[in-house]
Amino acid sequence: MQLKTVNNAETKKLFHKLPHLIYKNDKNWAAPLEMMVENTFSPQKNPSFQHGEAIRWVVVDDQNKPIGRIAAFVNYDKAKTFEQPTGGCGFFESIDDQEVANLLFDTARDWLKERGMEAMDGPVNFGENYMNWGLLVDGFMPQGYGMPYNAKYYQKLFENYGFKVYFEQYSYHLDYTVPFPERFWKIAGWVAQKPGYSFKHFDINNSEKFIKDFCHIYDEAWRFHEHFNPLDPQDLRDFLKDSKAVLDQEMIWFAYHDDEPIALFVMIPDINQILQRLNGKLNFINMLKFLYYKKTKVINRTRILIMGVVPKYQRSGVESAIFWHQEKLMKKKPQYTEIELSWAGDFNPKIVALYQSVGGKHVKTHYTMRYLFDRTKPFQRAPIIGAEKDQ
Repeated sequence: MQLKTVNNAETKKLFHKLPHLIYKNDKNWAAPLEMMVENTFSPQKNPSFQHGEAIRWVVVDDQNKPIGRIAAFVNYDKAKTFEQPTGGCGFFESIDDQEVANLLFDTARDWLKERGMEAMDGPVNFGENYMNWGLLVDGFMPQGYGMPYNAKYYQKLFENYGFKVYFEQYSYHLDYTVPFPERFWKIAGWVAQKPGYSFKHFDINNSEKFIKDFCHIYDEAWRFHEHFNPLDPQDLRDFLKDSKAVLDQEMIWFAYHDDEPIALFVMIPDINQILQRLNGKLNFINMLKFLYYKKTKVINRTRILIMGVVPKYQRSGVESAIFWHQEKLMKKKPQYTEIELSWAGDFNPKIVALYQSVGGKHVKTHYTMRYLFDRTKPFQRAPIIGAEKDQ
């Protein structure tokens, strides 16, 4: 077998071909758009390159058939927030062969070592963690858009190499045809109509205001996380630009108290239900297919990408009030019968409790795994948010 750096048309083609070979008989897999994968590795498209770098490789056999691939990346700003500087590996695919997997992991590790890293997380993304993040270990069914799918044997390949679970990611499913618990709606309606509180859904014509509000809420809500970095507004501008065909502005909500932004909620239609029909390509014909399927309402699922509440209001019930307002609009969209609430980290018991409170059923688990380069160093899992504060 031979390891090749992905740096030209031939190796890019091999990189994208491999998952089609691995999942050719797996109906649960939805091929990601090759264009979006390429954007991840484009300094012009991915703002993570402002503070980092990335590389990818593909392994081929003696017939030049792809049998493994991986990417390695480092965001130097985020890397410094860990006890040991930590980079990442992702976009991993491999045949069921530990030798191939070890070659890929070794290559990513050595590249990160050369850049001063002492650990690598995987499989993760070179960007925000709501896309392409984690190893699926339970719930091998169609995944929501942006949630990774992989073969069952991948867990063995990672664990045999020496990766350990850094944190677990839980996805919940909500049957939208089943009413929410009565107690939930009682609290939600009360908070939604309290004086001083207001709720607005996103408006593309006023996007800069909402981007500013998003950053304020995000930074306040996550600043107590151990590895917090302020959100770059440009990341949101790029996300909106790249996701116009996906977003429904009536599924993105902001809550305010006395006009101060205090909570956010982002939900998107699950376009994986369309991508399963496009084979990863977005040529002219497939663009027409995409628009056709979107118009004919073949999508019946949505995915909640993110929820965030400023700490001062985390016990106020404002999250319930957002659902209360969203419910009014969802009645006008009866084609949506299921919501995926993903993902909730095991380090964040508050969001886990919220998803359970609305009747969400835990159906999928992903792992974010970590490999320490110093094999004698004690391994520590991600700390629980607020644990030290509560003690």
